[in-house]
Amino acid sequence: MFWLIENKSQLDEFCHKGFKEAFVEIIPYSPFIHPSQNSICAIYVRPVRDVKGYILPIFHTEVQENLFEDQVYRLLKGLDKIYCRDKKEFLHYFPFKQLVDITLTSPTYIQPTQAHEFIYKTYKSRKDVNILVPIVKHYEYCESIFEELEHLIGQPVNEFYNHKASWMFYAIEQAGLTVDIPLYEQYFEQDTEGVIYTQYNFKTLTTRPSNTFNGINYAALNKENGCRKAFIARNSSLVEFDITAYHPTLLAKLVGYDFGDEDIYSHFAEVYRMDRKDAKILTLQQLYGGILPQYENLEFFKKVKVYVEDLWEMFNNSGQVIVPISGYCFKKDKLENMNPQKLLNYLIQNLETAYNVNILWEVFKILKNKKTKLVLYTYDSFLLDWSDDERDVLTDIQKIFKKYKLNIKVAHGISYDFRPTV
Repeated sequence: MFWLIENKSQLDEFCHKGFKEAFVEIIPYSPFIHPSQNSICAIYVRPVRDVKGYILPIFHTEVQENLFEDQVYRLLKGLDKIYCRDKKEFLHYFPFKQLVDITLTSPTYIQPTQAHEFIYKTYKSRKDVNILVPIVKHYEYCESIFEELEHLIGQPVNEFYNHKASWMFYAIEQAGLTVDIPLYEQYFEQDTEGVIYTQYNFKTLTTRPSNTFNGINYAALNKENGCRKAFIARNSSLVEFDITAYHPTLLAKLVGYDFGDEDIYSHFAEVYRMDRKDAKILTLQQLYGGILPQYENLEFFKKVKVYVEDLWEMFNNSGQVIVPISGYCFKKDKLENMNPQKLLNYLIQNLETAYNVNILWEVFKILKNKKTKLVLYTYDSFLLDWSDDERDVLTDIQKIFKKYKLNIKVAHGISYDFRPTV
């Protein structure tokens, strides 16, 4: 068969090849539009036992008879396993359960062809720019992607990230954030129609997700310059659940120390004899920079010191450390310039993400078929666009944090410019 499948009879012949596993790459209308708002230009399908891949055009100017998206949907839906390089993004187009993200621990970037780069630079503002790229160049690019990733197909994947994390961050991205159009355009100098979308990337060194799209870092929105006023409630109000002393709490769980219901930073403020804000800074400095001699005899820090020493010994002797909950493996031969505190920081960031994914999993169960939406997640905070005729939702979500023995503070307002306490 020729690599371009451009009519129904050719598609029927392709379907009769009988393959059940394939690598699939979505070619969207534009690489610059959020996938939740994008359309499909074409789909590259490479049966894993075939010698080449195939392009199935949904809409492209060079193809006289494009395929119907539902025809391709049925083909893909019938496969036992679909390998892809970004499951979270793929879900925006086809929310299939049989997706396997093969770059979870090996994120990669494959350079587009020169034709792609020239057309993207020339026509970046076009929302359908990929229909201008020659179809053969799309094929060339997809073939190079497959060749780069072929060795990962069939390899074990971390099910926690492939199954849970991909679905959770996809679900948050789908919700979108409502904005005050004049304020948003004033602060961010971008046009909008009233709803903007975030994009999470948990394929980072520690799996702690970044969240940037169109040049805006949603994980680090300025709290002082008023830009958060641009993000407003679609329903009744925005409600934020903020976990207090998250990293010390997680570390206490790991070392077997119980602070009870006491606020951890207030506890250390009394021990250090300083205000809570300075106590928070000093505590975190000691966790990741080394414990000061005058505090080494405190029971919590004694346990932390032993734990860090044991962790470092395991890392050096076995060459790896496996993080609880996620099962993520930090391998010694993959990390550079490590030291005990740095390893602890990596582990805690991964554990934080794993706890949050489990929390998100339970939150989305509560929010199913509700008007209230979870619209933003940032490390230790969860932002809801809440409808006030669903009051039980907030109580039920608070129970989740209580279940995980996490202390929270709640802030709310019409805009995201509320100021939670430290």
